[in-house]
Amino acid sequence: MSVPANEVKLAELTLATKVTIARILGIPVFILLMIYYFISLEKGVPNDNLRYVAFGFFVAIIATDALDGYLARCRNEVSTLGALLDPLADKMLVLSSLVLLTRPGFGELDPQLPVWFSVTLISRDAFLIVGYFVIHAVSNHVDVKPSIAGKGSTFLVAITVGCVLMQVPDPVLNVFIVLSALCVIVSWWQYLQSGLKQMHYQ
Repeated sequence: MSVPANEVKLAELTLATKVTIARILGIPVFILLMIYYFISLEKGVPNDNLRYVAFGFFVAIIATDALDGYLARCRNEVSTLGALLDPLADKMLVLSSLVLLTRPGFGELDPQLPVWFSVTLISRDAFLIVGYFVIHAVSNHVDVKPSIAGKGSTFLVAITVGCVLMQVPDPVLNVFIVLSALCVIVSWWQYLQSGLKQMHYQ
């Protein structure tokens, strides 16, 4: 398959890809800060500064998501490596946030993410991963295009996670949880329809 003229080679490390790698490297820092925050909670001396700094890292990682996409487009440096790493960075951040902020039976965070919400998101992403390999096996090609609902769910989930990190009251948080869940379900359906079409079932 020929490579478009405006697409760089896989081995070339573009500025946009470097930003994406920086995003990925920031995720372990976010996780570490939250773990130390939970340790301080368990000791009975909560260090909220750790949570605030973790929130700052979370916002920075989300912000650079838009930055690397902008750089790739404006510099005509869309790369295969960047296309692989960008969604990977998103999934890593969301998954780590869900695991950290869904703690049934512990009660350190109030409010925190409900179990059903995290299970819904993780199930959708697991479905997408399995679907990718199934479509590739059947048609030997996968056309990956993020849907509007998929982009909306990513945005709303980021806000929802931010609300938990800043301990926003339940009534506000619940609104974002419901909206995020609805977007996730709609995107799930859209990705299913897209996958079936690519396998020539429709």
